[in-house]
Amino acid sequence: MLVHNHPSGDPTPSGADIQMTQQIIAVANPLGISVHDHIIVGKDGHASLKGLKLV
Repeated sequence: MLVHNHPSGDPTPSGADIQMTQQIIAVANPLGISVHDHIIVGKDGHASLKGLKLV
């Protein structure tokens, strides 16, 4: 599980968030590590990359 916050308050994943998540998954998989989701926390809510079908 990956989690980070957006100080701007908007939890919408950026292109960099999506790209970094994909890179982490690519490195983790051969090591037998599963990334189940990436949650971004904002001021008034959160976003799940899995829920958005981005992972």
